[in-house]
Amino acid sequence: MGQRSYTREFKEEVVKYLKDHPDLNLSEVARKFELAPSTLRDWRIASEEFKNEAFVGSGNLRSTDAEYKAMQNKLRDLEEENAILKKAMAIFSRR
Repeated sequence: MGQRSYTREFKEEVVKYLKDHPDLNLSEVARKFELAPSTLRDWRIASEEFKNEAFVGSGNLRSTDAEYKAMQNKLRDLEEENAILKKAMAIFSRR
């Protein structure tokens, strides 16, 4: 069975419905929207944890994740540069 994809709007609507109906449990709401309860739970947690950036879409990064990735890339470049300079220093110090 293939994995279904849902739009950001649908996810937000389902999470809002869940918040607006605290008398219903997770399983009931999941059944209503034909979702697995675990999927709905994950969406709710993401919504609470990341607020406006909860559902960024496939292949996209949250701003904090993008910043972290950019810093990792910069660190890798600096480490590579440092290794090259060490080798150059070793070569020129022999003479």
